[in-house]
Amino acid sequence: MISSLHGVVLHTTADQVVIDVGGVGFSVAVPSDIPHTATVGERLLLHTSLIVREDALSLYGFADRSELEIFGLLISVTGVGPKSALGVLSHMTVDQIAEAVTAEDDAPFRRVSGIGPKTAKLIVLQLAGKVQPVAPGSKQTSAGSTDVVTQVAAALVGLGWSDKVATEAAAQTASEATDAERDSVAALLRRTLALLGPAQGGQTRG
Repeated sequence: MISSLHGVVLHTTADQVVIDVGGVGFSVAVPSDIPHTATVGERLLLHTSLIVREDALSLYGFADRSELEIFGLLISVTGVGPKSALGVLSHMTVDQIAEAVTAEDDAPFRRVSGIGPKTAKLIVLQLAGKVQPVAPGSKQTSAGSTDVVTQVAAALVGLGWSDKVATEAAAQTASEATDAERDSVAALLRRTLALLGPAQGGQTRG
């Protein structure tokens, strides 16, 4: 079992990265936020799941273990394969998934390509009690900057990024910004766009 990979990024696409580990290039399917932040030539650590099929061996990689654990839970749901589970994790953060399950809200899952109404309901039912939202006090951004981060994320979604990419990028930028930037939607949006890269704007991200 390959549980993690740590190596140099050789190539990225919208949904894959190729990592050189000891001279061997591993192609890993990843959520859509990872190719946005992975830099060719720099090192990257991915927590991975190796899916074995009769005709293929496929690696799926994630930035942290919580995503890997959610991936494992998702593929245990009837009708959810690895690609659909990856689609969920491309559209939603771990906390958003937990909040939807806790609220018994299957609507966010129905917005993921390949997830129909019946499967969305099964996800909510079968993950109930297995995932919990992050406690309010554990968020990295302060209460005063939450509204600004939310507005920046909404603006990014309007420009074509997925909810997950937008939310994580806005939060990351806020954690690194000055106090003045965290109080300004325009300033924080500029920093976040610089992080994501202008070439990506206006495109729908899975």
